[in-house]
Amino acid sequence: MVTEMPRRVTIRILTAAMVAVALTAMVPSLASAETYAPTNRPGPPLSVSTSTLAKSLSCSGNLRTSSFNPILLVPGTTVTPEQDFSWNYERAFTQQGRPWCAVTLPASTMGDIQIAGEYVVYAIRTMHAESGKKLEIVGHSQGGMVPRWALRFWPDTRADVADVIGMAPSNHGTVVAVPLCLPVVGCAPAIWQQIYRSPFIQALNSRAETFPGISYTNIYTVLDEVVQPNVNDAGSSSLHGGGGDIANISVQAVCPAHVTDHLLIGTADPVAYALVMDAMGHAGPAKVSRIDHSVCRQLLQPGVNPVTFATDFANTSAHLAVTLAATPHVAKPPALKAYVHN
Repeated sequence: MVTEMPRRVTIRILTAAMVAVALTAMVPSLASAETYAPTNRPGPPLSVSTSTLAKSLSCSGNLRTSSFNPILLVPGTTVTPEQDFSWNYERAFTQQGRPWCAVTLPASTMGDIQIAGEYVVYAIRTMHAESGKKLEIVGHSQGGMVPRWALRFWPDTRADVADVIGMAPSNHGTVVAVPLCLPVVGCAPAIWQQIYRSPFIQALNSRAETFPGISYTNIYTVLDEVVQPNVNDAGSSSLHGGGGDIANISVQAVCPAHVTDHLLIGTADPVAYALVMDAMGHAGPAKVSRIDHSVCRQLLQPGVNPVTFATDFANTSAHLAVTLAATPHVAKPPALKAYVHN
C-alpha cells in the first residue's frame, strides 16, 4: 500500500474529480424546499423494539471497570461488524484492553439509514449507562456518517459522546451512487439516501454539521473510488461549522505517496489507524503533527494478521459484492420521517 504514487493514480484522481463535477450538476439541491427541526428539539421515541436493539449490540471487555472510554464500532454499507472489524480493529482494541461494542445495522447496513440511526441511539445510551463514560465512536464509510444522524435528531446523545471518528465517511453522500439508482431499476434504501445532495443528506447536514463538546475526526483518501468527491477537505467526508472541534485529514497529508482505497482505509490501513488512535488518545480531534512518520513504511495496521490478511480482505470484498447484488431494490428513497421537519 505504501508505494510511489504512479501516473495512472494521478489520472484516476483527475477523472474522478471531473465525473464528480458532472454528476453533481445532475442532482439538484433541495435545501430551499425543506424546513428542518431545530437542533435542540428532543428526539422521538425509538420505533424499533428494545429487544431487537439489544440483540444488535455485541460487546467485549468490561465497560464499567475499564479506565478507557468505551468504543462503538459502526460498519459501512453492505457489511456487518464481522466483515468490517472482526479481523482488524476488534482484535487491536482487545489486545490493548480497550472495551468495545459493535452494532449490527439492518440488512447489512443497506436498509433505511433513519432506522439505522435508532440502533446507534440505543447503543450510545446503553454503553454510556453501563460505563458512565463518554463514547469514542469509530465508523467506516456509512458507519462514520450514521452516528451523526443520531446526534442530529436525538440531542440527548451528544453529552454521551467524546469523539466521532470516520474513516472515509459519507457525510455528504457520493455522486457514485447516482448511476447506481436508475429510475427503472432503483437501488437499496441506503444507496438512495447516500446520493450526493439527496433529501436524506440535506436533512443530516441541516442547521449544524457538528455540535459543541464533540470532537470530529474525518479521515479520507484522495484515491477514494466510492465516496466522491473526496479530493480535498471540501469533499464529501469533511465537515465544517456547527460548533464541534473538527479535523478533516487525508492519509496523504501524513504520507504524501500513500496509496489506499475506500475499503482498505477502514480495515487495514496503518495511517488511518494511527489517526484513529491519535484522536482517541488526546483531547480534541487527531492532529497530523503528532503522527510518527514511520507509519508511512508500515503495510498493515495493528490487529491485522499478515498471514491471513489476503483471505480476510477477500472475504470482506466478496460479502460486499454479494450484498450489493442481492439486496432488494426499491423504486425510490425512503421518505423522511416526520421528526426531521420543523
